[in-house]
Amino acid sequence: MGSFILRRTGVMLLTALCLTFIVFFMTNLYPNLEKLAKTEASMRMTDDQVDSWLVNRGYTQNVFLKYGQWLGALPSPKIEANGEIYSRCSRPGVPDDQIGRYCGLLQGNFGFSTVFKGDVSDIIAKRLALTGWLMFFVLIVMVPLALLIGVLAGMREGSRTDRSLSTMAIATTATPEYVSGVILVVLFASSKTGLSPLFKDWGLIEKGTLFKGLASTAVNDITFANFTLPVMALALYGVGYIARMTRASMAEVMTAQYIRTARLKGVSFRNIVLKHALRNALIAPFTVIMLQIPWLLTGVVIVETLFNYKGFGWTLVQAAGNNDIELLLGVSVVAVLVVLVTQLISDIGYVYLNPRIRVS
Repeated sequence: MGSFILRRTGVMLLTALCLTFIVFFMTNLYPNLEKLAKTEASMRMTDDQVDSWLVNRGYTQNVFLKYGQWLGALPSPKIEANGEIYSRCSRPGVPDDQIGRYCGLLQGNFGFSTVFKGDVSDIIAKRLALTGWLMFFVLIVMVPLALLIGVLAGMREGSRTDRSLSTMAIATTATPEYVSGVILVVLFASSKTGLSPLFKDWGLIEKGTLFKGLASTAVNDITFANFTLPVMALALYGVGYIARMTRASMAEVMTAQYIRTARLKGVSFRNIVLKHALRNALIAPFTVIMLQIPWLLTGVVIVETLFNYKGFGWTLVQAAGNNDIELLLGVSVVAVLVVLVTQLISDIGYVYLNPRIRVS
């Protein structure tokens, strides 16, 4: 197992280097750098002034050299121009003589955000914590509900219950987050349409709407009213996918030879499901559940923007829309690491859960 983890970790690091280099190369293309120069200096800059600005700040260096400096494996040069010293290690309020030579990811330096005017690491940590709460509530709603639906559908394959639950699972999976989010807002967060006007007329609610259509206040105070709709918009899509995988695994296990033997011995159907079938049926969905974590990082981009929840996904949109290269790179690195780490945990967990797998 130790050698397996080491091999997987090595592959993970190599993959992370390749993916981050691709993102670094794409974000440092000349049109992006030109836009950055005009945004930071002046939109009326001439082409020669743009080139001078980029040269003075080291943006025109070889892409591999810049990537090594960004990683912190190579020293960042100090370029003196117009009486000022420019370096990637420069920070507002830090004297030039205190500027170090190495200031990359390996030193914990993610760069400086040109939009939010702060260290990228601090911004990502704050926004990722907010998204972490959203993902946490989505998982505790999505996973138990999906497993329950999948097990109930797979227990009696082909029954009316199976067909009904499977249809519901397919419908939720086929509905994107931005569609379900809009539908939920119309149904529960509109004072003119949906269920809220009816509930108010019936005296069931005192306020205008059952839930809030925006989650901006959840940044400081998470409540049932402002956090339910974004959680449900994300959970609905994942529920159907996990439920379908669980149903397929459960249906396959229920036709196994040892299940038939248990039935012939007179074991009750309840004990067959709980003691024999359920454990083996949950091995395959475990991998699917782990894969939902990196999927949630992409799903929150839409949902957080839709509900104005200023978390990790919202930050990614702001970084891309405002050409904040350092912040965009930092967000991309975190996303890549989350995907690779969850894949590693999934592989290790699958080996432990399935005794038939042997690691050579």
